[in-house]
Amino acid sequence: MDLELLWDRARIFRQIRAFFDKRRYLEVDTPLLAPDLIPETCLEVFETSYLAPRGSKSRKNQPYWLIPSPEIWMKKLIADHRVSLYQICKCFRNGESLGRFHSPEFTMLEYYTMDADYEDSLEITEALFEALLGDSELFPGKLPEADPFRELRPPFTRITVEEAFSRWAGFDLYDAVRRGTLEKEARKLGLDPPPDLEEGALYDLIFIHRLEPALPRDRPVILLDYPAFVPCLAKKKAGGKAVERWELYVRGIELANCYSEEGESEEVRRYFERERELKDRNALIPHKVDGEYWKTFLPRGETGKPFPPCSGVAMGLDRLIMALAGKSTINGVLPFPME
Repeated sequence: MDLELLWDRARIFRQIRAFFDKRRYLEVDTPLLAPDLIPETCLEVFETSYLAPRGSKSRKNQPYWLIPSPEIWMKKLIADHRVSLYQICKCFRNGESLGRFHSPEFTMLEYYTMDADYEDSLEITEALFEALLGDSELFPGKLPEADPFRELRPPFTRITVEEAFSRWAGFDLYDAVRRGTLEKEARKLGLDPPPDLEEGALYDLIFIHRLEPALPRDRPVILLDYPAFVPCLAKKKAGGKAVERWELYVRGIELANCYSEEGESEEVRRYFERERELKDRNALIPHKVDGEYWKTFLPRGETGKPFPPCSGVAMGLDRLIMALAGKSTINGVLPFPME
C-alpha cells in the first residue's frame, strides 16, 4: 500500500471514531484471544495456545482461539453496563479464500445501539456513510466520475429476502420451504446440489449463486428480513417466518450485517446448543463453547434488569475502504496483504 492510501485509511478510522464519539457511544477494546467462542457453523477459526511457564504448578497450558468477531465480549459489557458501544479491531476467519474480498485477518467495525432495533441501526449506518462521504479530504479527485461516490450514497435501496427470491430466483421462498421443493427449485436454476441437502444449505446455495450476483450495483442495497430457518442471534419478526436482520451490499459486495439482537436467555441457550452440536460434528477446527453464556442475558446486578433491547452492526472496514478508494480488491488497501 502506498503512503497516500495509508493516510486515507487513518483518516477514515478517525472519521468513524468522531462519528460515534459525537453520539456518545463508548469505544471499547476487548481481547483478540478467547477461551471459548460463539458457535457459528458458517465459519472456521484459528486455534492457538497459552503455554504455562516451565515448572509452573499454578498454571496449565490452555487452548485459545482468535476471535472472528468481538461480539462475544461486547455483549458481556452491554449486559453489565447497558451502554451503546463501538469497536474497531482485528478479527480472524480461517478456511476462506485469499483474494479479492477475503483476508483471514481483517479489520472490523462493530457497534451496538441501546434501545434500538435493526431499522434504527439502518438509519445510523446511513448517517455514518453521509458523514464519511461528506469529508472533503476523502480521496479527492481520484476517480473520473462527477460523483465518484454515487454508488455509495444513501438512501440505501431496501429489498426483503422474500422479494429478492421472487425477483431473481423466480419462486416464492417460503412456499418452497413449506412444500419441500427447494432442491427442485435449485435444479431448475441450473444448480446441482448434493442429494438430501438440508434446507438451510439449499437456501445458501441459491442465495450465493443466483441472488447475490443479481443485486443492483448502482446504489447500496439492504437485504432485510432473513428467513428464520437460517439460525442466527436475531429477534424473530411477528409471525415467526423471518428475523430482524439486514445485510448491506455495495457494488454487489457484502459490507455489513445487522441484527435486532436476541435478548431472551432461553433463545440464546437453544441457539448455542443447536449450533454447538453442528459445530462439533462438522468443524475443521472445533472450539470450546461456554455452556453458561446464555446466563449473560438473565437479569443481573442490583437493579435486576434484563439484557437491554439493542441492535448491533458488524462492518468489514477493509471492504469499505476498498469501495471508497475505488479499488477492485482488498489487497489494494491492506498495509500487508497475505499472499
